[in-house]
Amino acid sequence: MVSPSPANGSKSARRRASRPPNSRLPVVDRQGSDHRGTRIYSIAAHRGFADALVAGIVPRYSEPDFGLARLTLLLPSNRAARTISEAFIRHSGSGLLMPRMAVVGDLDLDETLGPLLDPLGAAEDIPPAVDLTFRWLRLAELIREEQGSSAPAGSALLRMALEMGQTMDRLLADEIGPEELFDEKVLGLLGELSDHWKRGLRLFMVVQDRWLKELMARGQVDPADRRNRLFRHAAKHWRDHPPAHPVIAAGITSPGKGLAALLRRIARLPDGAVVLPDFDLNLDDAVWSELGTAGARDADLPIGRGDAVTHPQYHMKLLLNRLMVSREEVQPWHRAGMAKGPPERSHAISSLFLPPEASRVWAELPPERRRLAGVRLMECANPEEEAQAIALLVRQALEIPERRVAVITPDRGLAARVVQHLRRWNIAADDTAGRPLPQTPAGRILLLLADVAAEQAAPVPLLGLLEHPLVDMGSLRGEWLVQARAFERELRGPRPAPGLEPLRDIAAKADVLPWWNQVEPVLAPLMDRQDAPLADLIDRLAVAGEALCGEDLWAREDGRALADFVEDLRLQARLVGTRISPADLPAVLRDAMDSLSVRPPYGGHPRVAIYGLLESRMTRAELAICAGLNEGVWPGSSGAEPLLAPAVLRSLGVPGGDFRIGLAAHDLAGALGAPEVVLSRSRRDAGGPAIASRFWLRVEALLGERLIDDHRETEMVDLARAIDLGPPAAPHPRPQPMPSAEQRRVSLSVTSLDRLRSDPYQFYASAILSLSELDALDAEPTAAWQGTVAHKVLEEWHKGAGPMHDIASEVLQQMNSHPLMRALWRPRLLKALDWVEGQIAAAPDRVPIAFEQWGEMVERGITIKGKVDRIDRLPDGTLAIVDYKTGSPPSSDQVEQGFALQLGTLGLMAERGAFGGGVAGEATAFEYWSLGKSEKSDTGFGYVTTPLKIDRKRTGVEPGSFLPLAEDFLDDALSKWILGEEPFTARLNPDAVNYNSYDQLMRLDEWVGDLS
Repeated sequence: MVSPSPANGSKSARRRASRPPNSRLPVVDRQGSDHRGTRIYSIAAHRGFADALVAGIVPRYSEPDFGLARLTLLLPSNRAARTISEAFIRHSGSGLLMPRMAVVGDLDLDETLGPLLDPLGAAEDIPPAVDLTFRWLRLAELIREEQGSSAPAGSALLRMALEMGQTMDRLLADEIGPEELFDEKVLGLLGELSDHWKRGLRLFMVVQDRWLKELMARGQVDPADRRNRLFRHAAKHWRDHPPAHPVIAAGITSPGKGLAALLRRIARLPDGAVVLPDFDLNLDDAVWSELGTAGARDADLPIGRGDAVTHPQYHMKLLLNRLMVSREEVQPWHRAGMAKGPPERSHAISSLFLPPEASRVWAELPPERRRLAGVRLMECANPEEEAQAIALLVRQALEIPERRVAVITPDRGLAARVVQHLRRWNIAADDTAGRPLPQTPAGRILLLLADVAAEQAAPVPLLGLLEHPLVDMGSLRGEWLVQARAFERELRGPRPAPGLEPLRDIAAKADVLPWWNQVEPVLAPLMDRQDAPLADLIDRLAVAGEALCGEDLWAREDGRALADFVEDLRLQARLVGTRISPADLPAVLRDAMDSLSVRPPYGGHPRVAIYGLLESRMTRAELAICAGLNEGVWPGSSGAEPLLAPAVLRSLGVPGGDFRIGLAAHDLAGALGAPEVVLSRSRRDAGGPAIASRFWLRVEALLGERLIDDHRETEMVDLARAIDLGPPAAPHPRPQPMPSAEQRRVSLSVTSLDRLRSDPYQFYASAILSLSELDALDAEPTAAWQGTVAHKVLEEWHKGAGPMHDIASEVLQQMNSHPLMRALWRPRLLKALDWVEGQIAAAPDRVPIAFEQWGEMVERGITIKGKVDRIDRLPDGTLAIVDYKTGSPPSSDQVEQGFALQLGTLGLMAERGAFGGGVAGEATAFEYWSLGKSEKSDTGFGYVTTPLKIDRKRTGVEPGSFLPLAEDFLDDALSKWILGEEPFTARLNPDAVNYNSYDQLMRLDEWVGDLS
C-alpha cells in the first residue's frame, strides 16, 4: 500500500465517484450498441495488459479519501498481483491506495496457488481441503494395496502416485469427478484401447473410487474440488446478493468450469467486469470457426478431436463458451499501457498464428501485412553464445533512461547463463521464475545427505557434502576445508568398501582422524540400510544437516523453503505411515522437491526482469527478449497422461497434451505485443543439433525470403562472439625447459629412465617439479592400481604368507576395494595368479631368490633405484630377471630404441650387487610374465615373453648385447639430461609409448602439429 495521493481528492475524481456504478465502464460494442448485461473486455497484445488495465481503472474507480481501496481485483497468480502492484506504482507516481487483490490460482497451468478470496467469509457447508502431500503418500499406499506384488517399489511407486494426483487435478479443474469414469462414453472406449491403457484406466478408476470414499469419511475434499465449490458458492451468492463494491477479474485465462462460473457472474454484476488478456478481436469469423467447437454446449464432438487446440486463441474460445457469451460481446478496453506496441502488430500476430486452412492467405499477403515492425530474429550457434548475445541486448537497452527489459524463456539453464553474463557489468538480474529447490544450497544439502545414506558414504556424494559451502561444523571455514581436502586426497582412487569403517582408516592415513571423529557420529545414523518409516528417514537427514551446517541451513530463503518442505513431508508421512528403503530416498525427495521453486528476494536491477512463461503473463517492457525458441523448449513437449489415454480424456471433455502448446503460443503472442521484440534460439544444445520451434518457423514463413533478412539481429551475435576474443595468440612453442645443473642432479628410478628417454618433459614434470597426477574420486581401478594389488599378492605368497587365494582376498580387503570391483576383477586376478603358481611349480630347477626387493647403484655420481619383481637362480648359477605385467609387455622394438630399459637396468643392478650379495651374479635371462589373457594358458590368463632374440624369435636383442645396450642407453641419458645441458623437450620421441598425464601442462594441443 502506498500513501494516498492528493490527486485522489481532485474535482475530477469526485465527479467520477459520483457517477452511478453502471456508468463507470460504459459497454459499447464496435457497432455502437450497448451491452448492459455482460461486461467482458479485452486488452490487445500490443497495448500492454498491466499498464493498460491500471490506466483504465484508476480514473474510473478511485474515490476521494479511499483511493481504490473499495475495488477488488481477482488475479490469476501471485506473480500477476505483484505485476499489477508495480503498474499501479508506475501510474500513480506520488502514491495511491491500491485495491484489494485476490489470487484465484490456475491449476491447469501448474501455477503455485495463492490464497483465494472468499467473498462470503467462512463457507461452513464446504468441507476443508485435504493436504496435497498427504494425498500423494496415501495414493501410493492405495496403489500398492490394489496391485499387490505387481506394484512398483520405492520411488517408482511414489512417482506413479504423484502422476495420478496431477491427473486428478486436471480432471477436477473441469469438475470431472471419479464417477464420470464409469460413464458409458468412457466404458465404450475399452475395446479400442491397448492393454496398458486398459490397465491404467482400471487402476485409476479403482483408486479414485477408494480415495473418494476415504475423503468422505474424513470430511474433506481435494483442494481443486474445494476451489471449484468456492467459485460456485460465490457465484450463487453474488447472483442473489451482489457485492456493494466493484469487482474486476483481470488476466484470468483458465477455462476451468468452476472458475468460469464465477467469471460469468462477475461479468454480469452491476459493478463488475472481466478483462481478458491478448484476446484477438480482429480474428476473422472463418478463422474463429476453424478453431473448433471448444466445448460448446450444442457441439456433438468432444474437445480436442478436430479442434485447433494448439492455437493461442483456442483456450480463450473455450473460456468464452463456458462463460456463455459470444465473441461479439467482448469489447476492447478503452486505455493503452505505457509500453504499448504499434497497433498493426496485433494484426501481424493474428496472421502469424492462423490455423492450417486459414494460413493459406499468407501466399497473398502484401509486404506491409507481412512485416513485423520492431521484431528481430537472433539465431546463435549454441546456448552460451545465445546467453551472451541476450546479455548484450540487455546491456544496450539499459543505456536508454527508463527503458525496461524483460527476458522471457522457459529454459531455466539459459536464464541462469544470462544472469551470470550480466554480472560482467554489475547488473544484478533476478530470475523471477526462481530456482528449483534441489538446485539451491539448502536443498542440495538434503539431497547429498540422502545420497550418502543411499550409497553408503560413496566418495562423490560424501565429499560433495563435506565440502559444501554451508558445512563447517561450527569451526572456521578455512580450517574445515584444510581437513576435508586432506581427506579427499587420500580418498581419491577406486571406491572403498561401503560404510564408514573403511573411511576411518583413510582419515588416519590422511592424518585427519580428530576431524573425522567429529564427522562420523553425524553420519552414522544414516548408514542403516533397513526399510524405515519415511518420516524417520527425514528426521535423520534433518538432524545430520543441522549438525553439519548449524542454523545456516535454514536461515536464507531456500532454507526456509526447505524447512517448510521437511516439516510438511515428515508430518504427512507419519500420518500415512509410509515406509521406504534408504536407497530410494534420493529419488523420492527429488520428485517431491522439483515442483518447489525458490524465488529470489527483492534487490535486482529495477529495469531488468527474467521471467518464465507463467511469470511473464501480464508483464510488459519496452524490450521483450523471447529466448530458447526451440522445439521441446518453447513450446515444451506435450506428453500424454501416464494413466489415461488421450481418447479417454477427450471423451471426458478434457483437452489433450497439445493444449499446452496453445498456451505457450498465447504466451508468445502476448510477448510479441511489446514495442520492441527479439526472438532468439540456438542451433545446437547440449544434446546436439536443435530443431527450431514451430513458432520460429511460422515467423520465418510469414516474413518470407524478401523480408526475413531485414529482421535478422546479427550485430549482437557478432559482438557475443567477439567479446571474449583477444588478439590472435602466437603459437605456443614446444616446451623445452632448461633447469639448472643443480636441479638436474636427481636420482633415477628404473621406470623413470624409460620416461626420460621417450618424453624428457614428463620426466622433468615428475622428477624435478615433483608433480604427480591425482586419481579421480570413485575412479575405475587403473592398470597401476591392479598392478599394485598383483605385486602385493605375489610378494606375500613368495614370503610364504599362505595360499594364493587367501592372500589375494586379504590384500583386496586391505586396499579397501569395493565389493563390486572385487567381484568383477578378483576372478580374473586369481586365474592369472594360479598360472604364476603353476609356472613356478613346473620349473623346480629355477629357484626364486629375491622378490619385490629394492636396490640401488651409483652411476657417475647419480643414484639409480629400482624394485625388482623377482630374481631366479638358474641351474647354471646365472640370474633370470622377471618383471610381472598386468597388461601388455613392451615390444622388442621399444626395447631396441631404448624406450623400455627396465629389465636391462635391473640386470645391471643385479650384476653389481644392488640387491644384496646373495642375489649377485651374471644375468642371462630377462622375462616379462604377463597376467593378461592367453589362449595357450590352462587358466586362460598368463604368458611369458622376452626382449631377447632367442629360440625361434625373429626380432629382439641378441642375448650378449642386451646389457651393454642398456648400459649405453643409461649412460646416454645421464650425459644428455642429468649431467649435461640437453633441454627436456616435450614429446621428443612421438612414436614411443607416452602417457597423457602432463599433456595439459605441456599445452600439447597448441603445438603438436609442429614437431620441428
